[in-house]
Amino acid sequence: MGMRNKTTMGHQAALKAGVAVLAGVALLLAGCSAKHYRESADKEAYAIIKSKSPAVTNLESNFTIETNAVITMDDLPTVSQIDAFLGEYATNDVGSRVLPLNRALEIAVKNSRTYQTQKETLYLEALNLTLIRHKYTPIFSSGNAAKLSGQKEIVEQNIDQLTESPKFSGSGNVGMDVLLRSGARIATDFSSDFTHFILGGNQNAGQSRIAATLTQPLLRNAGYKATMENLTQGERNLLYALRDFSQFRRRHIVDITSAYFRVLANRETARINYDGFQAYKKNAARQRAFVDVDQRKKSDLLRLEQEQISQLNRWVNSVRSYKQSMDSFKIQLGLPADARLVLDDAELKRLTIIHPKVSIEDATRVALINRLDLYTQRDKYEDAARKIDLAKQGLKADLDLVLQASADSKPGTGFPELDFTKVQWSSGFNLNLPLDRKSERNTYRQSLITYQRALRDLELKADSIKLEVSDSWRQLDQYQQNYRNSEIGLEISRQRVYEQDMLAEIGRGNSEEQVNAQQNNIAALSARNDALVSHTIGRLTLWRDLGILNIKENGQWEEITDVVKQ
Repeated sequence: MGMRNKTTMGHQAALKAGVAVLAGVALLLAGCSAKHYRESADKEAYAIIKSKSPAVTNLESNFTIETNAVITMDDLPTVSQIDAFLGEYATNDVGSRVLPLNRALEIAVKNSRTYQTQKETLYLEALNLTLIRHKYTPIFSSGNAAKLSGQKEIVEQNIDQLTESPKFSGSGNVGMDVLLRSGARIATDFSSDFTHFILGGNQNAGQSRIAATLTQPLLRNAGYKATMENLTQGERNLLYALRDFSQFRRRHIVDITSAYFRVLANRETARINYDGFQAYKKNAARQRAFVDVDQRKKSDLLRLEQEQISQLNRWVNSVRSYKQSMDSFKIQLGLPADARLVLDDAELKRLTIIHPKVSIEDATRVALINRLDLYTQRDKYEDAARKIDLAKQGLKADLDLVLQASADSKPGTGFPELDFTKVQWSSGFNLNLPLDRKSERNTYRQSLITYQRALRDLELKADSIKLEVSDSWRQLDQYQQNYRNSEIGLEISRQRVYEQDMLAEIGRGNSEEQVNAQQNNIAALSARNDALVSHTIGRLTLWRDLGILNIKENGQWEEITDVVKQ
């Protein structure tokens, strides 16, 4: 019975030791939380983006993909009066916040869904680079195993006598793998049976072993360029992503500004159409008074009333178009469509014609110097040329120099008692003849085609930029002419309306002339507003196409006074 108790106590000790080891492993696995890994990924990705950002203009200084920015508009003024030109929607805007352009741009870089997606795209490219860089550093690995086993036997002669023999065993290994710039790969491994360290006493220590292997390619995949290609391309891809994001910021701000003023232009169109409708009502009422005293023909009245109905339809449609564009703009900002906002009419009134003094030749030259997408296309052309050499190398035979060395522990002992007097080593070559290179052959041929495509794409990009700049320059010049003409046309239409009003007052007006004058005046007012807005957007578009539109942290753009010096 004493022997049985002693054996049982030993078994319990083994059981406790095994449980302790398993618990330790579990704690080790749970040591790093998901939060830790997320913070680690953010820290490394942001650091990479920050280190490369100085090479690209027009980027945020403190880049982040966090979306916890609070969008508040409580400090904005509210609408207090009813705008009759909005018809049935007039009372809906009372109490709404008035959103100026600068706040709209600020919201656009903090809350826009499209902007957030582009930031995440850049972040993911940086995150991918962290993994590529990691593969060129020493990579450690570890594996452990622990097992508790036993046997219980019931002896028939004595049902109370039990034989238990629980056993605990454990082993572990630690390895390191590193890729050198020459293409050589060094792999080390240390493995040991750690039962002895857990249980102590006379337990079998098992065997420990340390081994190292160096594999150096001599033909295929040999050399610095082949080894570092993934890292080289990964670094360049992040640079391309940074340039793309910079280009996107310019496009985004131009799009938001354009949408802002288009909404205001639609609102002004609704106002103009409302005023036109009121003018038609006034003319029809005046004409009706003359008809009632038989001083004018009824056909003239019917002509005015018919046009009054048409103008009513134009007004109703323009109000609907305005409301629809306003809702779309709110979604573009990342705000709910039912957010109670109106845009600031004063922004439209502050617009003036600022026409840059630059020739089309100078504009093209500036664009070819500053366009980031042209730089990217040039770099991709270099990538294609580089990959031809790599594809050629892939056609070679696999010839690797392999060096190995290992040492075992002394019999009956474990680490650190390794017997380095009996080191085992070997050296040799692994050769794989290029008997099947169909895939590599195709890759090489594809690289040649890709190179030619990259050359054509580079030529096309340069020509496309020239075309974009020429078109933007001519369009801006056209907008300037349109505005000048609209000013002249508006003055003429006002004089015609005034003259027809005076003639109508004395009963000498012509209904057709009245209709034409009023229609022309409405069209001239709309044309003037459209030309003013179009010129403003055209100016920003030209700066964008030249690659010189710089966006601040809050989404505001920097005015450019001298394009040639950019």
